[in-house]
Amino acid sequence: MAFAETFKALSDPVRRQILELLKKGPLSAGEIGSHFEMTGATISYHLKILKKADLIFESREKNFIYYQLNTSVLEEIMLWISGLNGGNSDVESK
Repeated sequence: MAFAETFKALSDPVRRQILELLKKGPLSAGEIGSHFEMTGATISYHLKILKKADLIFESREKNFIYYQLNTSVLEEIMLWISGLNGGNSDVESK
């Protein structure tokens, strides 16, 4: 996993809001855009960054593209972060 891409994607509050919206289920770009006061091109840009980081994926249904969370990548990030604590008392005592 490319953590640099992932953390870059997560660094923007709009992209974090998009991920929050997608927790409830798949949404089209238009449905996502209706929650923000920005152009469709800007929403597309944010979706592109999230896709590049593998945080979301798209599926086509007839004439629509729906975006949804890629939970396996999010789980991998959470495992990595929780492993940083790791209960290593040597690090904690320094």
